[in-house]
Amino acid sequence: MREIKTPADLALVSGRDSIVEWAAQGFRPGVRVWAAGDAVAVASPDVSKHDRLAVIGSAEDAAPLVREVLREVGPSYRPFGDEELVRGLSERVPGLTFSASFGWMDATEVPAVTTTAAWLDGDAGVEALLSEASPKSYAWPGHPGVRRWAALTGERGELLSIAADAWSAPEVGFLAGVATHPVARGKGLSRQVCGFVTAELVKRHGRVALMVDGDNPAAIAVYRRLGYTYRRVAAAGMR
Repeated sequence: MREIKTPADLALVSGRDSIVEWAAQGFRPGVRVWAAGDAVAVASPDVSKHDRLAVIGSAEDAAPLVREVLREVGPSYRPFGDEELVRGLSERVPGLTFSASFGWMDATEVPAVTTTAAWLDGDAGVEALLSEASPKSYAWPGHPGVRRWAALTGERGELLSIAADAWSAPEVGFLAGVATHPVARGKGLSRQVCGFVTAELVKRHGRVALMVDGDNPAAIAVYRRLGYTYRRVAAAGMR
């Protein structure tokens, strides 16, 4: 395997795949990237709650690469990529166990959404709303990589629907921390705030991505209407 040292070289070997460019996080300290055959692996510490090992390529080339990389970086890194590939890795890499499948969605166009959503000056009220409406969120105020929050507010300034710019990479913005207060659901507020953040991140990065539960068709439908395309992905871990 050979180590990749720059974003430009990663773009060449990956074909600008959004998963690996996002995981590379602009080659911030701690990120390392390798390639072998048609496979690319990006080891990214503490991104979206986990030490992640984003992988693309054929299982035949990716499996020996992942084995070598895990020996290099340690078992805390969770292979992550297209579901078929991750299942193949789980069969080929000793000790690696398939964990779960979910969705990766990305977009490159600014959606046509009329909204009054805006960036918040801080994060007052965000933790309380997440605790009530989305306690399993990966993005929380003060967590590393969580940069800013957007919201739609009510007449008294209370937060009704929120979303975060979190773990964005120079080439791929990232939307996370989506939550809507229970009393405000069913009014299209999530689409509005996500549309605002999507537009802002596409303008800044050229692309935007997110992760979504595969069994959440309502959320997937909202993101599709905002121009996102769905990609079935999965993660695995060392037992």
